[in-house]
Amino acid sequence: MTGRRAPVITVIRTAAAALAVLLAAPGTAHGAAYKEIAVTDGGRIAGKITFTGPLPENAVEKIAINKNPEVCGTDYRNVVWVDVDEGALRGCFVFLDKMKAGKAWGAPDGGRYMIEQKGCRFRPWAQVVRQGDIYIKHSDEGVQHNINMVELIGVERGRPVERPLINRNQPAPGEAIEKVKTVRSPFIAINCQVHNFMFGFMMAPTHPYCVVVREDGTYSITDIPPGEYSLKVWHPRLGIQKTKVTVPAKGEAHADFEYTKDSKSKRRRRRSKPEPKK
Repeated sequence: MTGRRAPVITVIRTAAAALAVLLAAPGTAHGAAYKEIAVTDGGRIAGKITFTGPLPENAVEKIAINKNPEVCGTDYRNVVWVDVDEGALRGCFVFLDKMKAGKAWGAPDGGRYMIEQKGCRFRPWAQVVRQGDIYIKHSDEGVQHNINMVELIGVERGRPVERPLINRNQPAPGEAIEKVKTVRSPFIAINCQVHNFMFGFMMAPTHPYCVVVREDGTYSITDIPPGEYSLKVWHPRLGIQKTKVTVPAKGEAHADFEYTKDSKSKRRRRRSKPEPKK
C-alpha cells in the first residue's frame, strides 16, 4: 500500500469545519464576497428604461378594499404593476452583475434602511438595501399590518420560486427591526397578509452597484472601475433584460432598455411560509 485512507470521522469533521467557515464568511450569499477598494479612475453608466406599445392587460389590478376603509380607502385599490408615464417605465432596478470589487457602500437615506406601512401602502414601492438590519415602520393608527417578505429564486430563468425571509405581525403603530439576509437571490417581494392590496419590491445585492430608476425612467450608476460588465435591469412583472457595457476610466457609458407587453415574467410559485412573529 502506498497510502492510507483518512478515518471517516476525520473526513466528516474536516468537511463540517470547511462548511462552517463558508457559511460564516461575510458576503457569501448568492455570490463571492465583495471587496471594497478605492476607485480613483471610476466611470459611470447612464441610460433610460422605456416601455413602448399598449400596456399588458394586467398592468393594473383592481382589488377590493375590504378591511380598514377608514385608513386604507374605500371601494377598490388600483395596484399598478406596470407603471408607465410618457414612455418611462418606473419601478425598475438596474444593476451590474457579479461585481467582485469596487466602491464602498454609502449610507442609506436617513441613516438606515426602512420600509414604512402608511396609508395601507408599503413606502417606498421599490428600494435597494444592503444585507443586514432593516426597520419596519407601522404608521397606521387602529390598523393591524403584517409584512411577509420572500426571496425570489429563479428570476433570471423566468420561473421565480418564493423562499420565506420575514413574516411579522404588527398589531399597532411602532417600529420593528428584522435582518434581511438572502441565500440564493437578491430579488425580494413584499406583501401584507392582512391587506391583500399591499405590495412592494426590494433588491439586496452583495455590492452597491444597483439603483432604482428615477420617476422619468432614467438611472445612473457611478464610481465603476474601468472594464467590461454585464448590465441588467429587473422589472418585477416584465422580467430581466441585459447587455454588455464597457466603462471607460473617468468616462461615461450609455445603455438604454426597452420593454413591451410581450416582456412577461412567468407567475411565481409559492413555498410554504413561516409562522408570523407576534
